[in-house]
Amino acid sequence: MTQPLAPLYGLVLAGGASRRMGQDKAALALHGRPQLDWACDTLARHCERVFVSIRADQQNDPVRRGRPVIVDVHDGAGPIAGIAAAQAAHPDSAWLVLACDLPFVDDAAISHLIGCRDGRPVVAYASSHDGLPEPLCAIYEPGSRAGVLSAIASGRNCPRKFIIGTGVALLLQPDPAALDNVNTPEDLQRARGHLGGSPNP
Repeated sequence: MTQPLAPLYGLVLAGGASRRMGQDKAALALHGRPQLDWACDTLARHCERVFVSIRADQQNDPVRRGRPVIVDVHDGAGPIAGIAAAQAAHPDSAWLVLACDLPFVDDAAISHLIGCRDGRPVVAYASSHDGLPEPLCAIYEPGSRAGVLSAIASGRNCPRKFIIGTGVALLLQPDPAALDNVNTPEDLQRARGHLGGSPNP
């Protein structure tokens, strides 16, 4: 008998240092409002609850203040620390994880990801650039938690490498550009040029 799927919560990763960008990526206005707000609203259309993953020193940040947050407990471990903290806070939930620097993700991409949940520990898209899993727009089921903790404990903090070593439902992207991120000022300029003529969702 098929087990029912776990409740789906959303987690926007906003704890990065944004070193290459030179400014807080969560605060970038790409849809007429901070990218963090846009990402949270996108997930809210698909998830029962939405949280923001932050570092401890970001708790009073004005961009993040006022939203439900989950604070990283593994300093310096990167995005996988946010995933681990979310799983610790709500271990019986699945987590739809979305980085705050993915301005082209749309409802179709999110819906397709959710529709492909089949009980495997992780559901993720294959990168349109190299075919490897995209870990920062993915669903982490409760069954992935032990592997996440084991990866952190052994110093293997790359979530992509973790996904490669676990059971993953790997999907083709409906839109090859949907998961293009914005890491640098040059990326930001291109993204603004691409989104400038489009209505803001």
